[in-house]
Order: sequence, then structure tokens, then C-alpha cells
Amino acid sequence: MAFIDSLAAIEPSEWNRLQGTHSPFLRHEFLYGLETTGCTTTATGWTPHHWIERDDQGQLMAALPCYRKHHSFGEYVFDWAWAEAWAHYGRDYYPKLLSAVPFTPCEGPRLLLHHDADGASTGFRSTQAVLAELEGGSYSSWHLLFPDAESQHHLDRDQWLRRLSCEFHWHNPGFADFEAFLATLKSRKRKQIRRERRLVADQGIEFRHYSGRNGIPENALEAFHVFYQATYLKRGQRPYLNRDFFQYLADRMPEQLTLVMAVHQGHYVAAALFLHDEQRLYGRYWGCLEEYDQLHFEACYYQGIDLCIERALSRFDAGAQGEHKLKRGFQPELFESFHWVGDKQLRPAVADFCRREAQAIRAYTEKAAQELPFVSSSTSPGPGSSN
Repeated sequence: MAFIDSLAAIEPSEWNRLQGTHSPFLRHEFLYGLETTGCTTTATGWTPHHWIERDDQGQLMAALPCYRKHHSFGEYVFDWAWAEAWAHYGRDYYPKLLSAVPFTPCEGPRLLLHHDADGASTGFRSTQAVLAELEGGSYSSWHLLFPDAESQHHLDRDQWLRRLSCEFHWHNPGFADFEAFLATLKSRKRKQIRRERRLVADQGIEFRHYSGRNGIPENALEAFHVFYQATYLKRGQRPYLNRDFFQYLADRMPEQLTLVMAVHQGHYVAAALFLHDEQRLYGRYWGCLEEYDQLHFEACYYQGIDLCIERALSRFDAGAQGEHKLKRGFQPELFESFHWVGDKQLRPAVADFCRREAQAIRAYTEKAAQELPFVSSSTSPGPGSSN
């Protein structure tokens, strides 16, 4: 067992043989792409510090992606109030240790296993190794964000605090086309979506889909990056990702990448980037420079739904937050994250915070589910909660 500070030490083919790397965000290409293009470095507050285990023959048997964090940006499970509490008592909250995919609030594998590895025993060893690392590394805490059920089962979480979050996902039970999906909605909502799509078309906007498999034109990727940057700059924030990272993805994992470009009068005016595995579509990045009526909903949601139906994908995760997704058929679902806090004086206060927060999020999720636009629960295409 060891901790490594760069995935350069592991061959992509070796890493990608681990179970769990079907997810585009857990592939060597994605995680090392972030690292080698300067998105996850000590300078950006994301220092790679991954736990790995090899057998006696040197074969990689397990991995747990981890990062030393010197701030709480880019996580989507926010703990700024915890950092303030530590500071109030004269203690350092940073660095902390994070097991997550940077800048990606998507549920998925966290403990990656070779097919011959025993999940329970490996999960126990990885947990013990990280806890030992915490004791010697002056970390305040350890955070496991958005693990799937299998990773939760294998990792020893008895002493962890649980937090809930709500996201909105679209489900595809096997729709033949977009109209088949609309048929499950109440008449008023169905008409609204048709109107939104028509407004985009009436503005003379059309869409081009570039699959990485067939090649993404350089000018399209360049335009997308400009739009992506604009999304952050409008909020006064610095973009997390750079042009080199998107090019790295396009070059090394094109089969899991689709770029949707909106075109007006022969010019690109907006873009949305999607990733996918064999079951899910992930809408991750979007941007535009000028405002067009309903364009955001069309590019980010309806084009994604079209992609899901076309590729027979069962679920569409369009990213964090967004109550506006409800009336477009995206259902509220609960997701879990886990937190280990070593400070015995501050842990009870954090535990109380998590308990009260969970009550509020459960109530919010139940209320949001009542706003779904489906004709009835019998025609709803998927579950209202994953937990």
C-alpha cells in the first residue's frame, strides 16, 4: 500500500483495468488529464495524493483517488461554515483530504478494484491507511463525496458523518423519441416544452453534434472553451478547467465525449459538452456569449434528452442544482457524502449540523417531487429518489 502524488506513475491501461473506470470521470485519461494540464496541482489547491495497493507481483489491485485540499472550491458539497468554525476556535481546517472527482458532483465509484480483489478487506485496508495518513499529515478531516452504493458498501464508514444533497436526474425507460417522453407529461407542461423548442428554432438556431469518435473540429473546441470561460467570468469566478484539458479529453477519450454546438447565421453562439458511459449521460459544461431566448434549456437539457434516447442511455445527470429542471421532467433524488472529523470537540457540532441539514434536504426533496410534471406516478419514467 502506498500514496502517490501523480498518476504519471501508473500506466493508463493498468489503471483502466480496475473496476469502476467505466465511468468517464474515473478513467486515467480524465484524472491525469486534470493533473498534467495544470487543473489539479498544489498551485490550484488540488494536490493529487492517491491511495493504491499492489499485490506481491506488483499488479495494481486497488485505488482510491484522493486530493489534499487547501480550500473548498470545486467540490459541490460545501463546508465553508466548518472552516469558519475551525478558525473561530483557533484551529486550521486546511489542508483536508478529499476522495472525489474534482469539479464533478456526479455519483460514481470511488474505491476502484481489480476483479480479483476482495472488496470488503480492501475497503477496510484503504480506510485504515487513510486514517493513518490523517494522523501523520496534519489534516483536519477526510471527505468522501458522491460514492456509489458499491463503494459505500466496501469502505468502513462507521465513524463517518453523513450529508445529503439533492440533484435532478432524467430517466429513460426506453422512449422511442422525444415525443414519447412528452406524452408522459401534463398537457400544459408538454405545450410549454414544445414552445421553448420552437422559440429556439424560430431564432434561426440549429445544432451540430460532434462526437469525439468522429473528431471534434479545432474551431468548435476553441469556441466552446471561450463560452465555458464566459460562464464563470460572468459570476466573477476563475474557470476551473483550461483549453489544454478539453483538448486532452478530445484526444484520449473521444468515445465518451460529445460536443453540442449551437449555430446562428453560420457562427457558433453557444455550446454544451457531454460525457457518457454505457448507461448514463453527464451534462457537464456549458457557455454562451449572447443571450438567446430558451437557448440554455435547449442546449443543456433537450439536446441531452435527445442524446439519451438516441443512444438508449437510461439516465441523464445534467449537473448540480436547478429547480428549473423539475418542470422539464428531471426528478429530485438524494445522494450521500461522508465525512470523517477527528476533532472530538468540534465533531458533535458538525454532527448536529449534518443531522439538521439532512432533515431540511429531505423535506425539500419531497416538496420538489410534488412539482413534477408527469400525468401520474404510473407514467413517471423513473424513481423520485435513489435512497
